[in-house]
Amino acid sequence: MCGISVVINKKQKVDKDKILKMMNFMNHRGPDDQDFWVDKNIGIGFVRLSILDLSIDGRQPMFLNERYVIVFNGEIYNYIELKKELRNNGYCFNSKTDTEVILAAYDFWGKDCINRFNGMWAFSIYDKLNKSFFISRDRFGIKPLYYCFSDDTLIFSSDIPSIIAISESNHSVNNSIMYDYIALSRTNHSNETFYNNIFRLLPGHNAIIKNFNVEIEKWYKLENNVKNTIDDSNRLVPTLNRAINEQLRSDVPIGVCLSGGLDSSSIASMMIEKNKLNDFHTFSAVYDNDFEKNEEKYINLYRENIKNMHFVRPNVDSLIADFDDFVTAMVEPVSTSSVYASFKVMELAQNNCTVLLSGQGVDEMFGGYKYLFGPYLIELMYSKKYYLFFKEWAKYYEINRDLEAYKSFLFHLMSNNWKNLLITKNKKYLNKDFNQSNKISSNLIDELYNSKSLLESSIKHFEHKFEHMLIWADKTGMWFSLETRFPYLDHRFVEYSLSLSSDLKIKNGIPKYAFKESMKKYLPEKIYSRTDKVGFETPQQNWFKNNKFKEMFNDTIYSKNSIVSDYFDINELNRIINKKEMTYNDTQVLWKAISVAKWHEKFN
Repeated sequence: MCGISVVINKKQKVDKDKILKMMNFMNHRGPDDQDFWVDKNIGIGFVRLSILDLSIDGRQPMFLNERYVIVFNGEIYNYIELKKELRNNGYCFNSKTDTEVILAAYDFWGKDCINRFNGMWAFSIYDKLNKSFFISRDRFGIKPLYYCFSDDTLIFSSDIPSIIAISESNHSVNNSIMYDYIALSRTNHSNETFYNNIFRLLPGHNAIIKNFNVEIEKWYKLENNVKNTIDDSNRLVPTLNRAINEQLRSDVPIGVCLSGGLDSSSIASMMIEKNKLNDFHTFSAVYDNDFEKNEEKYINLYRENIKNMHFVRPNVDSLIADFDDFVTAMVEPVSTSSVYASFKVMELAQNNCTVLLSGQGVDEMFGGYKYLFGPYLIELMYSKKYYLFFKEWAKYYEINRDLEAYKSFLFHLMSNNWKNLLITKNKKYLNKDFNQSNKISSNLIDELYNSKSLLESSIKHFEHKFEHMLIWADKTGMWFSLETRFPYLDHRFVEYSLSLSSDLKIKNGIPKYAFKESMKKYLPEKIYSRTDKVGFETPQQNWFKNNKFKEMFNDTIYSKNSIVSDYFDINELNRIINKKEMTYNDTQVLWKAISVAKWHEKFN
């Protein structure tokens, strides 16, 4: 987990001070070491968070045969196996790093080497002989990479502020992305960012650069790697255990983010039961018991099995005190205060661990969100499995006592015009001009709301919706110089899980059925038997009615340089903040408004 900088100038030599300036903006990503390399119109910089081979042998930029120069952010978990194979083909290694393995693999297999990598990465390899760059990002977008193109300069970086620091392009607010954020709660769903002229290299994509020409290609297509329907889930445990074992490879302490839910608890339980570990650290955000979604009682089930458990209690006072730092760390607005809880968990972990395992991904693979019942019901209907359709329809309500699955089902069946109308109606909190000029710009309907099966919806989630959580995890972790790893995103586990038949993912109204059954003998019974779905949420409805928050909100919204009125209806915001009882949707509007105001104050 590090920070990389690449500058390519078409006409003149790259100034090393620009590279150093970019690196300075990413010190939190790499506090352990740094270095740079400049050769005429090429500049490459690196800040290092040491995870494997803590010695100077792991320093980057790293070179191979005086030909290749690499800067690499991430981890290749199967580097030991690859190193053995490459040694058998005549390669020698001078370090214990995975970085050196990437270089040798690229030299031996060319750009196809990435198909052999199991891991997370964003790296750049410069070929001095051919004067070309090969830049790659991992399958699911765990490691970020941003870029900016101008007439004379190409810039790549692990973080946006380092690009802004040296770029001469206009990086004003991207109103299309701002609309998707405010009106639809969507971020990181395309290659655009909140900043005009700054883009993301999308997950599973490469950029090949030669003679200042840039070719971007998609190298990994999830749909091509999901096989025919599999009716046997017996490989879930061994596949996951293999992923956990490989992701435990580290020369620094490793901990676990533990929420009390099925997904993170399964990682902790597998480490205890399959790996016979109990001296690792866990980190959890908990709240007062009057918050119905506080999961402390489930986390405490591990008290006898885990020696080092740590807890943090985010509250309105800490939110107010941390808000400026939080916004700075995130770089772009985020759509939920739950990210702040993650921020506090990372802060808690920084003095005990350098690497954390996180449980993201299971909901997307196994129908874990209630609205994914909608595409599943559509799949049953179109495949004429009517008995199963009505059975699941009834079982869902029996367990959940709400209508979310049925609303999702009906919504997916509507025409795009009706979908667009329903999505954009009743947005009274939006500035009318802003709403009118942007509401038809979103392509999210086709990307997320036209699925005819659970598998299709899951694949679309990975393609267009899932990455924002990985970006948020990267930002919160790296602010405190921590690396976050995701065992469930081992591509072998993802591809196998998605290949399972839909009736193994949702059964008898229970989401994540096959995964839950596979984990049954490892989990505490009270966690296994849970039927409720609790997201990683905060008690924001209590926080936002606090007078201290209202004061901060008003000071921010009505400040002289605030741009909030460009996007929000100020009268509606004022009405919401003064309501005696706010709904969750009310607080979401307030969160977005203050986030936009603080973001603009920090970065524009």
